Amino acid sequence: MKFWSKHWKSSKQPRKQRKCVCHAPLHVRHKFLSAHLSKELREKYKRRSFPVRKGDEVEVMQGKYKKKTGKISRVDSNKIRVYIDGITRKKVDGSEIPVPIHPSKLKIINLNLEDKKRLEALTRSLKKEEKHGTLKKTVGAKVLESAKKEEKMGSASKTRPA
Repeated sequence: MKFWSKHWKSSKQPRKQRKCVCHAPLHVRHKFLSAHLSKELREKYKRRSFPVRKGDEVEVMQGKYKKKTGKISRVDSNKIRVYIDGITRKKVDGSEIPVPIHPSKLKIINLNLEDKKRLEALTRSLKKEEKHGTLKKTVGAKVLESAKKEEKMGSASKTRPA
């Protein structure tokens, strides 16, 4: 029996929606781990949301821990939950455990851009706009130019002998 189909689009029925999420493979679940970007980041990168990663600084927008901020310490793609430093719950025996939070309840304040591929994925939409000539001289264009400069500097340092 086939549980998950990449051709499935949508349904009004919650049981089918839950089934799609529950049986989705890990490479698809990665997209479910997206959170909204803050207003500054949204203007800078021309995107509404982006997948969270360990090291991102986030703010909780809903629930018991609303308005608390912290860095992501762990991302569980199997359960589609995120663990944040400083957000813990006391157990009956007195020990503290991290609280799992769904990424849709979070807002990314600061991105961890140590990975070049992540920076490339973030600026991909800006490159499309530039290619089609729809990118105006805005903050997004400046970000794209600075990303290109960083890329050139990184490749130049690799080609020089030590």
